[in-house]
Amino acid sequence: MAANAGGDQVQSDGGPVRHIPVLLKEVVAALEPRAGGVILDGTFGAGGYTSALLAAGSDVIALDRDPTAIAAGQELVEKSGGHLRLIHSQFSQLADHAPAEGLDGVVLDIGVSSMQIDEADRGFSFQRNGPLDMRMSVSGVTAADVVNRAKVGDLIRIFGFLGEENHPGRIARAIEKRRLTEPFVTTRDLANLIESVNPRKAKDKIHPATRVFQALRIFVNDELGELAQALFAAERALKPGGRLVVVTFHSLEDRIVKQYFADRSGKASGSRHLPMVEVKASIFDPIGKAMIAASEEEASINPRARSAKLRAGIRSEAPSRPADYSIFGLPDLASLATMGA
Repeated sequence: MAANAGGDQVQSDGGPVRHIPVLLKEVVAALEPRAGGVILDGTFGAGGYTSALLAAGSDVIALDRDPTAIAAGQELVEKSGGHLRLIHSQFSQLADHAPAEGLDGVVLDIGVSSMQIDEADRGFSFQRNGPLDMRMSVSGVTAADVVNRAKVGDLIRIFGFLGEENHPGRIARAIEKRRLTEPFVTTRDLANLIESVNPRKAKDKIHPATRVFQALRIFVNDELGELAQALFAAERALKPGGRLVVVTFHSLEDRIVKQYFADRSGKASGSRHLPMVEVKASIFDPIGKAMIAASEEEASINPRARSAKLRAGIRSEAPSRPADYSIFGLPDLASLATMGA
């Protein structure tokens, strides 16, 4: 089965969907893989993009923070005849794995994979009861740690900002009251508590716990911070003419990518009430339309594609600029990533 960002399980008209790479044709077209080129797939997952890039003749360096994905991908490594390097690493570290001469392309598919959601023991979904975990890297702070230990104010911030939950205070206070007598251990336990204080209405398209689960997953894995770091890392690792392609599934992720490309596009800066005072050298030139969404046909086959957005750019010869996280207009990502646990 595929899933949306919050963990609800869905099916296509043809039955359950295991894992289908989203916007595959569009990703490959934007990357323009070629024989002898080197492309880094920062989110290997089940190897959908990597397989297509290998088939086009490119060498691939693939990263994944999930050790189970690395183990499952060894068969593809063997079949590649030396054209695939599969590395256990977070994609924020992608520049550390790039060749000295630079990369011809970088592709990032942001968010949780269908395989992770399908495994109850990983704790990503409340549709399959399991431990309240949600760690992509299978190490570090768990969702249970956050729910049972974070201050109410921090939970409100997590649920409201990262999950765009409409009633973060109500849910956070209910969690605080319950955990005084019994800690949260399983996904269903938390989902049932949320539903008890925020019942599902007939008009609701998603389960009341969806946004909270989404927020916890993003927080536990520092997904926004990882994405921001990866964009700056790709800027350093790509050679002139190299291509950066990013697929997102959440409005906050897409906002980060959109702001990044806008800042790196070389547009003049300044107030609309004053003369333009600075024109920065363009580091990325856009590829095609500013944003590409999945077709109705793909969305009907693969429900995960419904919220997908693709943005891409071509690296210029301009030197990299220092990483400036203020361009994203978001709260301090570093403090957000360490808050509450």
